[in-house]
Amino acid sequence: MKILIDAMGGDHAPQEIVKGALQAHEAYGAQIVLIGQKEAIEPCLTGDYRPEIIDAREVITMEDDPSTATRRKKDSSMAVALRMLKNGEGDAVVSAGSTGALLSGATLTTKRIRGIRRAAFAPVLPNGGNGCMLIDCGANAECTPEYLLQFAFMGSFYMQKLHGVKTPRVGLLCNGTEEHKGDTLRHETYPLLQKAHEEGRICFVGNAEANQIFSGDVDVLVTDGFTGNVLLKGVEGTLKYMLKLLKGMFYKNTKNKIAGLLIKSEFGDLKAQLDPSEVGGTALLGISKPVIKAHGSSDAKAFQSAICQAIQFSESGIIDEITANIAYMRLDAAGEEA
Repeated sequence: MKILIDAMGGDHAPQEIVKGALQAHEAYGAQIVLIGQKEAIEPCLTGDYRPEIIDAREVITMEDDPSTATRRKKDSSMAVALRMLKNGEGDAVVSAGSTGALLSGATLTTKRIRGIRRAAFAPVLPNGGNGCMLIDCGANAECTPEYLLQFAFMGSFYMQKLHGVKTPRVGLLCNGTEEHKGDTLRHETYPLLQKAHEEGRICFVGNAEANQIFSGDVDVLVTDGFTGNVLLKGVEGTLKYMLKLLKGMFYKNTKNKIAGLLIKSEFGDLKAQLDPSEVGGTALLGISKPVIKAHGSSDAKAFQSAICQAIQFSESGIIDEITANIAYMRLDAAGEEA
């Protein structure tokens, strides 16, 4: 397994990126290829293992136009990594760089799976069980019913293959569970998902509200990228605030400090369940080869987790599964499934 690393992407590149990549090699045995400015990467190497370094002189920054960044900066670490993936010189790409640039670059260079209308970001949020996938969470601000139908299929396959959910329950994010709730997009998408359910393609459980992410009622929550991103950022902010309050409570006085010491292990377990670094990355579903977006603020631990996710994604066969089911995920001009 060869993982292509955008070593210059992210807030803490290249130090934390390289450190995480080396930890991933030690933990999983994956072959690592570091792509970026050689003179910046080499001082970060520690230990006996010396991964291959591909010298790429340019760096895509947050100031670059995401839609054109990889085309204008062809010698950037991200652009080179995606070209290598396209050419079969690696099994997956992991990047903590610009989200928009990675989406655009993967779509233009590596290409979407034939028949998939739009790629989607699909994080799996912790809920005490196998997690709940939120798809899309930012790649597509405006969606059609066909996009959401495809998201439902792709999310279902992902939860089956990577999280061991035998029959993933798919919910359509809405402002109520009743069938008549929602806007035009939800009204037009609902019957498509219901039809796929009746044909035994997916397990559609109807409309779902945002709080059902944590209730365990759904395994895949389907929505447009705008709504999904707002929900995701709200969830992330809430979890961070809750952990901050809990930590502050344990330091409030001597009695609480003693209580904190008594449950230190349990608190550590809770924090790990809610810690994004334990997941590390978000799969870009719909692209013809595995691409993982690590969080921009990833430290070494988080980036190691993202590489682990890339390995699992590469080995899962999910792209072949999506490709084999394209016929059930497309609509013809009359609005019926092709």
